[in-house]
Amino acid sequence: MKSSHLLARRILVAGIGNLFLHDDGFGPEVVRHLASSAPPLPDVVELVDYGIRGMHLAYDLVGAELDALVVVDALAGDHHLGEIRVLQVSAEDAWERGSTGLDPHGMDPVTVLASVEDLGGRLPLTYVVGTAPLDLQDGIGLTDSMRALVPAAADTVRTLLGRLLARQPLASGRTE
Repeated sequence: MKSSHLLARRILVAGIGNLFLHDDGFGPEVVRHLASSAPPLPDVVELVDYGIRGMHLAYDLVGAELDALVVVDALAGDHHLGEIRVLQVSAEDAWERGSTGLDPHGMDPVTVLASVEDLGGRLPLTYVVGTAPLDLQDGIGLTDSMRALVPAAADTVRTLLGRLLARQPLASGRTE
């Protein structure tokens, strides 16, 4: 695991999710909100809507000299809608779930993160920001409940970025 004393040269904020599955499009929507809201993010922060392009993200991580990665996604797990979570993820954490290989037409974030070292790169200091989805059925657009959480998730990302830039990352697994 990287030291928590880093001076950020470049941080990638990656919105991931499938906009054709209602709330799965949460990550890209938060990234769009960050891009269009004030104040602007520092120049060292790059916002990218990866959608379902997992292979693209994996290859971008291989060639990048990143100090940190912030993945924004709808999160499965034992938490409730409305609870914005911030989790620190290491390469070891990703490998614990196993790597089944990249699907060029899909986006399993754990597989993507676990595959970076297989492709010759290194996983930078990595955080995942997200919340539980309400509806993952076919359909375009977030549910009203998830749409209402976009500004709070964007604020959480901004807070995390501020801590990273101030060399004060959150502790592993801490929820904001």
